[in-house]
Amino acid sequence: MKQVFQDARSAEITVADVPAPKLLAGCVLVRTAASLVSAGTERASSEFAGKNLLQKARMRPDLVREVLSKISRDGLVATVSAVRSRLEQPGALGYSSAGTVVAVGEGVTGINTGDRVACAGAGHAVHAEFACVPRLLIARIPSEAVSFDEAAFTTVGSVALHGIRTADVKLGDVVAVIGLGLLGQLTVQILKAAGCCVLGMDISAERADLALRLGADAVSTSSSSFRDLCLQHSAGHGADSVLIAAQTASNDPVNLAGAVARNRAVVVAVGTVAMDIPRRSFYEKELDFRISRSYGPGRYDAAYEQKGIDYPIGYVRWTETRNMEAFLKLVADRKLDLHSLITHRFPITRAHSAYDLITGKTQEAILGVLLSYPQDAPDTQHINIAVSAPSMASH
Repeated sequence: MKQVFQDARSAEITVADVPAPKLLAGCVLVRTAASLVSAGTERASSEFAGKNLLQKARMRPDLVREVLSKISRDGLVATVSAVRSRLEQPGALGYSSAGTVVAVGEGVTGINTGDRVACAGAGHAVHAEFACVPRLLIARIPSEAVSFDEAAFTTVGSVALHGIRTADVKLGDVVAVIGLGLLGQLTVQILKAAGCCVLGMDISAERADLALRLGADAVSTSSSSFRDLCLQHSAGHGADSVLIAAQTASNDPVNLAGAVARNRAVVVAVGTVAMDIPRRSFYEKELDFRISRSYGPGRYDAAYEQKGIDYPIGYVRWTETRNMEAFLKLVADRKLDLHSLITHRFPITRAHSAYDLITGKTQEAILGVLLSYPQDAPDTQHINIAVSAPSMASH
């Protein structure tokens, strides 16, 4: 099968022919139909991979600390060998995809062969013709009316949905969304579906106009006019919540959030931004600053994601899996327009063109960039798929 990889030293993109993945207990094997190339997360990954070692060290001091800790624990020679080995291993890309289940692993319930599903998770929902994905990173597509292209947005849609939940948004709230890239556009549409007054801001006039067409009540392309906009739509009080969906090393979005929020409002960082909190505005308004972690409870919990140990719904209503299901339900109910967010499609064999786009090499405006996959490849009866013998608890 074909899969997309990235060189850890040069950031070069390669589409390689590799063996199909093994079907592990607690997982399902999915024939991918479409996957989303993230203009945020994957662009940042590509930019990081292209840096030299010194630049990488400056950008990721946490990795430097890991290396130093390993040196003290295992010695210099072993550490150098481990670092070199890691740099020589190509990285598997992708974390949001959709396709058809072709095999179900031991212990999996609620998913059957032939089901159309959305998949999530770095290292799992990869850009590849087939993927082995843990059960709790899978959500069944609820309707034939939902296309694979639309379902491929599910992971990023769940990130937007979890950000909204983190802000404790309520019906009728005035919500400001800073940054109208793909994540911001999805956030705007979900907020409108929830009955909010939505105000959007982006320095790109094209993205601001798109948000207006897709349901935003008003938009702006400058910080000063956006502050006035928030006051006008809130009887002079300011926004009840501010969701920062931008990706930038600048602290401007956080500063702007403090300026447009009302007293005791909630500010949530959903995108990746600098977070030097301006004390004066946040203190005087007693603002609540929160960070939204990926697509919901369960993320980064190995017991949940790898071993399939779900959280009881009575204690955790919205896990990452249930957020995925909720997003797909919104799509099925036609509450969201995802087709208007798709700007480019490429077959997997041209994946390098997609990464040229998201890294800015072609200087084209982008939002949703999709990879498509051939659906006439041999089925699993003709692919050597080994079922893992160990139990779920060992993975």
